[in-house]
Amino acid sequence: MGKREKGGFWVGAAAAVFYPLSWLGKRTYRDSGKLPADGPVLLVMNHVSHLDPPNDAVFVHRNKRVPRFMAKDSLFKVPLFGKMLAGSGGIPVYRGSAEAKHSLSAAHDALQTGKVVLIYPEGTITKDPDGWPMRARTGVARLALENDVPVIPGARWGTNRIWDGYTKKFRPFPRKRVVTLLGDPVDLSAYRGQPVTNQLLREVTDLLMSHVRTLLADIRQEPEPAEFFRPGARRGTDEAAS
Repeated sequence: MGKREKGGFWVGAAAAVFYPLSWLGKRTYRDSGKLPADGPVLLVMNHVSHLDPPNDAVFVHRNKRVPRFMAKDSLFKVPLFGKMLAGSGGIPVYRGSAEAKHSLSAAHDALQTGKVVLIYPEGTITKDPDGWPMRARTGVARLALENDVPVIPGARWGTNRIWDGYTKKFRPFPRKRVVTLLGDPVDLSAYRGQPVTNQLLREVTDLLMSHVRTLLADIRQEPEPAEFFRPGARRGTDEAAS
């Protein structure tokens, strides 16, 4: 077994809070060995509940790594939680402002120094009525293409049955099964070296999220949808448009 990555005071504080939160569900980890024991990793996951970050942080930490979350900048202003997020290496994501580019810059720096960067490309909890990944933002593709690091897709299901962020229902009992599954690194060799256009970023983003969606279908033991949900559009109409 490899040595545990050092995290410091705030990582320890976050662990003290997040581990008990993760016990709200009966955790099952599948193929966790696919997370590299050291070196840079871009971990790409779906987002179905406000409980995802604690669950995913514990998952990565149990594998002796420290996750650097890319999270909305507003979360860094939440008392105590924001301190833990920033102190443990979290990366604030600014949208619609001049600071937006700094989010990707900080993530690049984390990857270049051998860290695990965990990103939810959808940007928020999925609005898909059935909980499948919705159309994602393309920042994940830019990160994946500009850093020659393992890009690992992951999916998790069950946190939404404990805490549904849209219905505001919190149902910790009876305890629900929460399953996390990792996939193999996504081969992006065919895309590297190409001019970075909006079309390329969209194609790579959809490729990465299709791997995430397939893993989620495996967990759920259900057929995956052919398209990504787009709020305001119905499946089978213009959802797949760029």
